[in-house]
Amino acid sequence: MDLSRARDEYLGYLAVERGCSDNTIAAYGRDLERYVAWLAERGVTDPEAVTRELVEEHVGALMEAGLAPASVERAVSAIKGLHRFMVTDELCAAFPTSDLPLPAKPARLPDVISVDDAARLLDQPFPQTPAGLRDRAALEVLYGCGLRASELSGLDVRAVLLDEALLRVFGKGSKERVVPLMGTALSALEAYLDRGRGALAGARPSPAVFLNVRGGRLSRQSVHAIVEKYGRAVGLPGLHPHTLRHSFATHLLEGGADLRVVQELLGHANIATTQLYTHVDRTHVRRVYLAAHPRAHR
Repeated sequence: MDLSRARDEYLGYLAVERGCSDNTIAAYGRDLERYVAWLAERGVTDPEAVTRELVEEHVGALMEAGLAPASVERAVSAIKGLHRFMVTDELCAAFPTSDLPLPAKPARLPDVISVDDAARLLDQPFPQTPAGLRDRAALEVLYGCGLRASELSGLDVRAVLLDEALLRVFGKGSKERVVPLMGTALSALEAYLDRGRGALAGARPSPAVFLNVRGGRLSRQSVHAIVEKYGRAVGLPGLHPHTLRHSFATHLLEGGADLRVVQELLGHANIATTQLYTHVDRTHVRRVYLAAHPRAHR
């Protein structure tokens, strides 16, 4: 079996047996297509002919091409996964990536907006149209519940438990978590479901909460466009849905929330990921220290 067929079988395995998201499979597919094409240019199409030196040379080429560290890390993960799959499924015996380390990724503090900026974003006037009600509800839920853009796009009506003030969210790897839906996020979503969603849906039944003007599920790209549009309107150009998620976590921690609770709300498998937020605002740490330590003042 050549590398191209092995790649296709591996991507099918990720989709069917591992339950990976469409976005993950698409990203791995691009990484592996580039990898297989790069090897083919060097006359290598047989998995048994791939060496550790070739893999390292390819990774070096990705870095020299200026790919972001996170993109290089993902590509290496995809390549390691492909070779592991080929060995496990006995498609080949060679395992050139068995101890290949992932490239070091520099720690990057997440972008956040201030509490005042969040208020300006969410308190601005929204059109009292079905789309305007939808946009306000989308922004409120992103910031009020810490959702990713893909999670907001994938949210179904059956996952909205208004009476219990909860959302059932399916995150990365189809992992389910339950998050509170309270305050302005709850009222904005209720208003949209009562007065906006039906007009957007028309005669087309859809399980999705957030709909486009044609009655279909709002795409992840459209969520990005909505956030950017309303951010620009209040002087926050380039605002990203993930910035609202980061701000949700940061503002909770600044308000005294326990790190483990924030981890659960964000759906992080590893608390080390959540701990990144504890480094965002050192002024808050100093303020808490001054207020709490008995000998902080002379």
